[in-house]
Amino acid sequence: MTQQGVRPTADQVLALAPDDASREAGSGLGTAGPWSEAGSSVEGAVWGLCKGGGSLPYRTVVDLADGAGPAYECSCPSRKFPCKHALGLLLLWAGDEGAVPAGRAPDWAERWLAGRRGRAGDRPAGAAESAGAADPRAARRRAERRAERVTAGATELEQRLADLLRGGLAAAEQAGYGLWEETAARMVDAQAPGLAARVRELGAIASSGPGWPVRLLEECALLHLLDQGWLRRERLPEGLAATVRSRVGLPTAVDGPPLRDRWLVLAQYDTADAKLTTRRIWLYGADCGRTVLLLSHGAAGRAPEPTLPVGLTLDAEVTAYPGDGRPRVALGERFAPPAPGGARPSGVPPARAAARYGDALREDPWLEAVPVTLREVIPVPDGDSWQLADAGSDDALPITAAARARPGLWRLVALSGGAPLTVFGECGHRGFTPLTAWRPEEDEMVTLR
Repeated sequence: MTQQGVRPTADQVLALAPDDASREAGSGLGTAGPWSEAGSSVEGAVWGLCKGGGSLPYRTVVDLADGAGPAYECSCPSRKFPCKHALGLLLLWAGDEGAVPAGRAPDWAERWLAGRRGRAGDRPAGAAESAGAADPRAARRRAERRAERVTAGATELEQRLADLLRGGLAAAEQAGYGLWEETAARMVDAQAPGLAARVRELGAIASSGPGWPVRLLEECALLHLLDQGWLRRERLPEGLAATVRSRVGLPTAVDGPPLRDRWLVLAQYDTADAKLTTRRIWLYGADCGRTVLLLSHGAAGRAPEPTLPVGLTLDAEVTAYPGDGRPRVALGERFAPPAPGGARPSGVPPARAAARYGDALREDPWLEAVPVTLREVIPVPDGDSWQLADAGSDDALPITAAARARPGLWRLVALSGGAPLTVFGECGHRGFTPLTAWRPEEDEMVTLR
C-alpha cells in the first residue's frame, strides 16, 4: 500500500476495508478524539490506544514495512482484518501527521513487531517468492468465498422482495424503516454493501408523499434486476458483468492502459454525511473528447484529495475502471501542474442529452445520471420549476429540485441574463443538475454548486 516511511492516502486506507460497514466504522475513528499514545516509526509501523466500551483501551498496531502487504494486530474481539480500529488509526495517520508523531514503539507494540519481523527474517531464501506465488491462489479462494456469500444474500433478498409484493406494498408502510434496516443488515453480513445501500434507500420511499407506491415498486424492480444480474452473471457480457459486480459492492481495480491527455477540469463538488466525504471531479479530454470522473473519499469530515481548480487544464494520465458505460477513472502520473487554457466541449442540444442518458441505461440500468454539456441553452421559469431551454427549438430539460434549492441556480440565471449559455452538468431521470456554465464567447467558467 505504501513505500517505507510514506504515509498512505485516505483512499488507500479505505480500500483495505473488508466491507462497507467496516469502512464506515473506521471512518468514525479517524479523528484524534478516541486515540491516545499514538505513534509511528520510520520503518512503517503505526500504533495507538483506542477508547472502547470497556475500562481498558484497545491496543492497535499496524505494520506497513513488509512488501507483502500491511499486517494488523488489535486487542478488540473483531474477526475482521483490518478491524475498524486499525482502519481508524491509519486514517488518523493519513490525515494528520501531528496526531501520530514519530517515536519509539511501546513494549506491547514492539513485542508484536519484533516477533512478526523475526518470523519474516527466518524464512528461507525463496520463501518470499513462494508466498508471492501463492497469493493469487489465496486471493482467488477469498474471492470465491465472498461470491458464495453474496449469492446467498442475493437469493435471500429475492425471497424478501417476493414476500413484500405478495403481501402488498401497504405492508411496507405499516412495517416502517425497521423492515428495511434489518434486510440491509443481512446484506452487509453477506458482504454485498451495494445491495445493502439500495435496500436502505427503499426505507425512505414508503409514505414519502403522493405516488410513493409507484416509486417503491420501480426501485424494487431495479433491485430485483440487480439480484438477477448477479445470480446470472456468468451469462452476461463481460462489461455488463463488471458493472453488476461493482453495483453489488465488490471492489474493482483499474483496467486497461493509461490514457494521457490535456484534461479540462469541468466541475468539482463534495457530498458528505456524518462519516464520509465524497469528492467528484469531472474531466474533459481535449484530444480524446471523453468526459471522465475522478472519485475520492475523505474520512471524518476531512477534505478528500486531489483538489483541482475548475477551468484549468491538467496534463496527466488516467486509467479506467471496468464496466460498461462507467466513466470512472484513476488519476495517474501528472506531467505538469494545472494551467489555464485548453479546449472546451462543444456540447449537445437538450434532446440529444436525454437520448444519451437513455443509451447509457442500456449498459447500466442502475445509472442515476450521465455527464453532459448542453450548448445554446437559456434558463427559463416553468411554473414553480425551472428548465434549460434550447435557444433554437422548443426542446428543454427540467432542472432537478435539488439544484433549484441551491444558490447556483441564481448564478446561472444572472450569468445568462436571457442569453444562451454552455452548461455542463449531470442528466438523469430526475432532470438536469447544472454544475458549471460559461458564455460561448468567454473562457471563464462559473461554478454553480
